[in-house]
Amino acid sequence: MLLKEKTKKLKTLIQKMERVIVAFSGGVDSTLVLAIAHKVLGENVLAVTAESESVPGREKEACLRLAEEIGTNHIFIQTNEMDNPNYQANPTNRCYHCKTELYRCLKKVASEKQFPFILNGINTDDLGDYRPGIDAARENSVRSPLVEAGFNKKNIRDLAKQMELSIWDKPAMACLSSRIPYGEQVSQEKLKRIEKAEDLLFSMGFKQLRVRHLGETAKIELGKNEIPQFTPNIEEIVKEKFQALGFQEVYLDPKGYRMGSLNEVLKEKTNYV
Repeated sequence: MLLKEKTKKLKTLIQKMERVIVAFSGGVDSTLVLAIAHKVLGENVLAVTAESESVPGREKEACLRLAEEIGTNHIFIQTNEMDNPNYQANPTNRCYHCKTELYRCLKKVASEKQFPFILNGINTDDLGDYRPGIDAARENSVRSPLVEAGFNKKNIRDLAKQMELSIWDKPAMACLSSRIPYGEQVSQEKLKRIEKAEDLLFSMGFKQLRVRHLGETAKIELGKNEIPQFTPNIEEIVKEKFQALGFQEVYLDPKGYRMGSLNEVLKEKTNYV
């Protein structure tokens, strides 16, 4: 199916819903859903962004800018996944507990404000990775219009670019807890340490990155095209700053950034793909 046909299908299915809430994270996927929904439904769309310890502050600011860019109604809600011991234990289905909390809060808003549908930004490429949050979406009757219209990640970026959305090429993001290996406790202290470490790297001009929290060690993943920018001088500065945050060891992963790199151990053990 051509992108034009997929886009028409996406607009049609959202238009039929009449009033929708969009779970808006500020990533390119949910931003595209929000932009299309606003285009066809106007004031009958509400973007809702979750605030929690696992979401970096820089993403809140990005959501504010994007909602203003699109011109849509937008609110923030507080989610409390960190109050759930099952989430803190960081099992392999941690995302399920996070999304269950998110959708619980969104359903409350939807009920109060009389929105019959909640939409997320899941796309067809997500179906091939380990995404337990998708189960939470199904259980809570959350719609995935990009999947329903057949959009993969390339389609999303292509359409976002056509629509001149400023984040069409924004690197994929994930919650800060995804930087901690499964089975290691998630704590506010670790999340804050990761956020400050990544903020430092962003401030130095790096764009695609993760700081993996491996015990007392920080493993830095950068986009492969950015690795040459991590010069010895930069490395020295980063190590000093990271150690001040509490990391004992700091190193750059020569393999570079890989989406879901902490899932690699799961693939080896379970062969889920």
